Formats: sequence, structure tokens, C-alpha cells
Amino acid sequence: MLNKIKTHFNALPKVYWIYIAILIVAETVAFSLRPDKPGLYTQILQVLPLAVTIPFLFFKNIRKSFKRTLFAFAIISFIFLALDYNIGDLNKIGHAGLIQLILTACPIGIFWIILFARWNYKHIKTRESRTALFLSCFAWGLYALAYPPMPLGPAALLLLVPWFIVLNRFNRGQAMFATFWSGMLYNSINYYWIYNVMHVETAPSGLILLGLFLLIAFFSAYNTLAGFVYTLAKDAPAKIRTILLILFPVFYAGLEMTRTYGDFAFPWSHLGYVFGNSLELLQMLPYIGIFGYTILVVASNQAVAQTLCKVQDIKKAIPVLAVPLSIFVVLLIQGSIVLSKTEAQPFYDADAEGNPSIALVQPSIAQGAKWSKERFDNIVNKTLGMVNDSIKEHADLIVLAETAIPDHIRRQPGIIERLHEVADSKNSQLLVGALDYRRNPRGSIRKFDVYNASFLFTPGDFHFPKRYIKKHLVPFSERIPFDEIFPILNYVDLGEGDFVAGKETPVYQPFLWTPYICYDAIFGDLVREAIREGSRLMVNITNDGWFGRSTAPYQHLNLIRYRAIENGMPVARLANSGVSAFIDQYGHYDGNTEIFTDRVVQRKVPLKTRDTLYSRIGDFVEMLLLCFFAAYLIATLLLSFINRKRG
Repeated sequence: MLNKIKTHFNALPKVYWIYIAILIVAETVAFSLRPDKPGLYTQILQVLPLAVTIPFLFFKNIRKSFKRTLFAFAIISFIFLALDYNIGDLNKIGHAGLIQLILTACPIGIFWIILFARWNYKHIKTRESRTALFLSCFAWGLYALAYPPMPLGPAALLLLVPWFIVLNRFNRGQAMFATFWSGMLYNSINYYWIYNVMHVETAPSGLILLGLFLLIAFFSAYNTLAGFVYTLAKDAPAKIRTILLILFPVFYAGLEMTRTYGDFAFPWSHLGYVFGNSLELLQMLPYIGIFGYTILVVASNQAVAQTLCKVQDIKKAIPVLAVPLSIFVVLLIQGSIVLSKTEAQPFYDADAEGNPSIALVQPSIAQGAKWSKERFDNIVNKTLGMVNDSIKEHADLIVLAETAIPDHIRRQPGIIERLHEVADSKNSQLLVGALDYRRNPRGSIRKFDVYNASFLFTPGDFHFPKRYIKKHLVPFSERIPFDEIFPILNYVDLGEGDFVAGKETPVYQPFLWTPYICYDAIFGDLVREAIREGSRLMVNITNDGWFGRSTAPYQHLNLIRYRAIENGMPVARLANSGVSAFIDQYGHYDGNTEIFTDRVVQRKVPLKTRDTLYSRIGDFVEMLLLCFFAAYLIATLLLSFINRKRG
């Protein structure tokens, strides 16, 4: 064994050993000259290890042993990182953590970017790849226009047919090339509005644009993985191929499920969300949930595409159009029957005793001005003035938006007193969004835990208000992912909020309701958790002002509507700049506001009286989908590996 290792290392070219020696010197210099101050820092000398590495990649002998070069760079970098982190903690001096991690990854990233560019150049030169790209972009580009408020929803049952034709007829390389770039188009249309963050965040605009590009590329990787697995399934042995293809829509739903868990959770654009413009088409949600709709969409497109690929005469493929047509007709008829029932009429029996009157106060505070210290008093005065001037009838609950008080509420005792007075004078519960914090013990990485929270003020109760802390934080906007697993990430400052997530889902009296902040309310597991605790109403506060005048506020509202129907859970939703609305347990809207308008809307809201199948089995179904996703992925990879070995 030792002889093999010795032979292996002796085979390395001398230039490789020279590189390692110079790299160690460069790392030593960079770390020995770090500044004597706590926290993450940037320094020109930290680029030295990277500057040493990149020129060596041009040596032919280094490129031939590129994997060894990367391993050497990574191992040396991480050794110095570990030394620095531990020595820094012992001597209470600065860390170079994130910068060093970036430098470790840069040569690998640069190398793969070069390979990726060459791969794209090779494909763009071939007619077949360009044809595949056109078909895929046509499919995914149109699909992005199917989400509300755009009008193409029902067509989603056919829009992805060209993409599936690409997966069936073109080779794997061509299909992956087309799928990735069509995914970039699809996700760019879906998430273009994130560029508005540049107008309100403290991070450099260039960094935000880079982050947006990487986010879109990350989501496009989901499309690419789905396409890759499909090509593995269609190339599987004949005995199992049919089963794998039949089950592919379930795999795709499982792939979407992976976007709802973990620190990167962002379940915004599941394929099944396209039907939101037609209330009749949504009434199957209580039985199959959002992922059931995704399965229907994928199965419909896949069935049509596979038939078109098998027949020579287009006329013979016409009968397969019965698949999307049947799905559409069944959903329409079932939904029409459900909505024709007396109890399914809009806001049925809202005036019944025990149903609360709720007032939503939409002040439309400009996002750029919201955190201005100079305008703090004007913002608070405007919001509370709307409460005093516009709410004439008694309201059981008055709702103010996410961060309606744009500060840490504990730092504003005068504002707390005013809010108590408002609740008392109106004889109403008052839900207010604001920040909060907790001081941590000395020696903690974070001096403070900061929370995005809501506070419930109750008339007659002058204690500190009840607090709910947002549970799902927006990745990179409100928190750096995995900062609890890798504490060094807590030194990172990219302009993000650096919040800490909450753990509890409260149910407030007297009419059993649960607050949700921002996109907490789009996570089905949180809604089902509240239902199990006895909740009968969702009160969702959000600040969609940074979306700008875009499709995003309407998309966000559509997702909340899906949760309402799926779980038979009414919603009172307030957005700082709109769209605010009331939603009943069948999905009917009322009181919808325009975006960027000052409005106060009030009505009585019927509480939950409807128990749905999906609210009882949703947790089990979604965990099953995750397990199925993993099993399907492993099975297709193993079959592909076995086929290559046999080949």
C-alpha cells in the first residue's frame, strides 16, 4: 500500500510540488498579516493564495492533474482556516473565514465556468441543440406567463409538451443544454422583480444582481435535474422503463417538495400554482393539495409528448388530447359542483354570532423611506392616524402591516404606550408588525438575536404584548443560510437582516386565530400545525412594497389563496402596499386593494367550519413525496450506472 502511494506521488510533475510550496508560503503570509480586529474582514493580501493558484492552472502538467491541484488547494486552505479560527478564538482576534472559503472555491469555480462555457459553445454551434433550445424556451417561457395574474393558466396542461418532446427525441447533452437555458428564461420571468431590492437594500447593486443571477441559476438547476432524471428513466431497461416514466410526475412533485424544507426553502413557483385565476379549478385542493396539481400538470404534458413522439401521422395523436381536456373538464365540473353549494357561497354566514369584524390598515409606506430615522414619526403617525380616522365601526381585530413600526419595539416605550392606548380606545385587539431583539450572553457570536415579529395589544392589558416571531426567513435577505451549522457565517454582512427564526405557532383568543408574517403563510405545514392547535383563521401581515409594480404581489396573494382552499382556512391578509384582501375557506376574495394605495378595509369574516382531507394527511403525503423523490433519484442513477457497466 505504501509503495502504491509513493509511486502515485512520485508520478506528479515537479511543477505540481513547486505550486504546493508556493501556495503554503502565500497562505502563511496572508494569515500572518491579518488585522487585529474581530469579525470578518477583507484585505488585498487575502487574494494572494488565489493569485498564486490561477497562473498554475495554465501549466499543462497542472491541468492534467487538476483534481489533485484542487484537492491540494482546498486542503491547505482549510488547514489554515481551522488554525485561524481556533487561534483567533483563543486570542480574540479577527477571522478570515468567509474570504478564505471563497478563495478556496474560486479556482474550482473558474475551472468549471470555463468548462461550462466550452460546453455551451459546442452546443450552440449545432443545429440540433439550437432546435432543442428553441422548443424548450417556447415551452418554459409560455409556462412562466401562466401564473396569476397572467392569463394562460389552463393552457399549462399542454404548455410543456415541447420540452418533453426535447427530452424524448434529443440526446442527453442537447436536452440538458436546452433545459438549463430555458429554465433560466422561465425563472427570470418568475423572479425578475427581485431586482427591486437594489432600490432599498444596503448591499451594493452589483452584488444584488450577482445574487439574483445565482438564484435564477440555482432554481434552473431544479429544471435541469428533472430533465436529467427523465432521460435516465427513458433509457432504463424496457422492463422497468414504463414504470419509471409513469411515476415521473410523482418524482417531479417530490422535487418541488425539496424546495419547501431547509434554510434555502423558497416554494414560490410550483407548477400547480398556475390555476389561480379560476376558482372552480382550485376546488380539488382539499383532496390532492398543491402537489397533486403539479402531478396532473406533468402527467398531462408528458402523456401528450410521448404520444406525439411515437406516431408518424399527427392525426393519430389527436385522441391523446383527451388527457388534458379530461383533466380540465373534471376539475371544472367538480369545482362548479362544490361552489354551487349553499355553504360555499362567498363569505357564507359571515354575520353569524362569534365571527370577528377585522380591519386591515394599508398605509402604503414607500419602501425606501420605511427605515429612515428622520421619517419614523411621520410613518407611525400616518399609520395610527388611519386607524383613528378610518375605522368608524367596532372591530374585534385591527391589523397593521409587517414592520408597521419600523424599529425594534423595545427601543420605543412611547410607541408601545400609544399602541396600548389605541387598543384601549378602540376596544379592539391590535396586531402590529415590528422588530424585536434579545441580548445574548457574553462570548456568543451574536451579541443580539434579532426577530421579525408581530405583537398583539389587548384592550385593558398594559403588559408587554404577546409576540409571534417569523418562522421562515427569506434566504440571504433576512438570514444567511446555515449560520447555525457554520457559526463563522455570522460574521458575514451582505446587507441582510441577520434575523433569528421563531419556533412557536400561537393560537390567540377569543376567536382562535393565528398570525403569519410574510411568506410564512405559504408553507402548508405551518398552516396545518395551527389547525391541529385549534386555529380557525389565518391573519397574514406582509410588506410586499419592495416587489415594486410587478406581478409579485399578485403571485404572493395567489399562494395564500391556495393555502386557504387547501386547508379550508379563511384568511385576513394585510400588505403594507397591497394587495390586501379577505379570503374565505373556499377561496372567494373580498376587499381586494390596489397596490400602492392608502386603504382601510373592514368586514366580518366567517371562521373555519370546513375540515379538509389534505389538512389531515398533508404532512404524511409531503414526507412520502420527499422519500419517493430520493428513492426514484437513487434508482435511476443506479440503473444508469449498471447500464454503462454492461455497455
